[in-house]
Amino acid sequence: MRKAPIMIAIAVLLCAGMPAQQSSGTQGRSFVSFQPAGPVSVAVGHKVPVTFTFRVENGFHINSNKPMTEELIPTQMHFTLPGEIAIGKVTYPAGQLMSFPFDPTQKLSVYSGDVVIHAMVIVPQDASPGAMTVHGELKYQACDNNACYPPKKLPISFDVKVTTGSGRRPAARGNAQSPHIHN
Repeated sequence: MRKAPIMIAIAVLLCAGMPAQQSSGTQGRSFVSFQPAGPVSVAVGHKVPVTFTFRVENGFHINSNKPMTEELIPTQMHFTLPGEIAIGKVTYPAGQLMSFPFDPTQKLSVYSGDVVIHAMVIVPQDASPGAMTVHGELKYQACDNNACYPPKKLPISFDVKVTTGSGRRPAARGNAQSPHIHN
C-alpha cells in the first residue's frame, strides 16, 4: 500500500520537470533559417529588388509584421547601411490567420513555412562604385501550439556590388539576388 503514494509522488516530480527540459531544449534554438545566395549588383543611380527567403521550422510559427494585437511582437527587418546606399520599400507578406489550442476563438496573424520579404537596394547618382556589405537582423518571436518563446534576432548580411553600368541586370535565376544570412 505504501508503494502507490511513492509512485504518484515520483510521477508528479517527473511531470513537473518536463516543461523545464522542453524549454532548455529550445533555449539556443533559432526556429528560423535561410539558404544563402549570391550578391546584389546595382549601377550608380539605380535601384534593384532584393529577396529575403526565411524558413520557419515545422511545428512553429512567428507573428506576422502586423500582428492582430499590440501585445504580440511583430516580425521586422532592420538594416545597418554602409555609407552611400539605402534600403527602401521593405514589403512583408500577408500573415495567415490561424487559431491555436490555447484560444480557438481568436485568430492570430502568423507566418509559417517559407516567408519571403522583399526590399529595394537604392544607390544614389553620386555613389562611388565598389563592393560593400549590408548588415541587419530579422527580429521575430517563435511560438508553437502551446507556448511562445523569447524574441530572437537573426543576424543577416549581404554583399552589394555598385557598378558604373546601365543598372540593367541579367534575369535572376533562383535566388541570385538574395542576400546571405549568418546563423
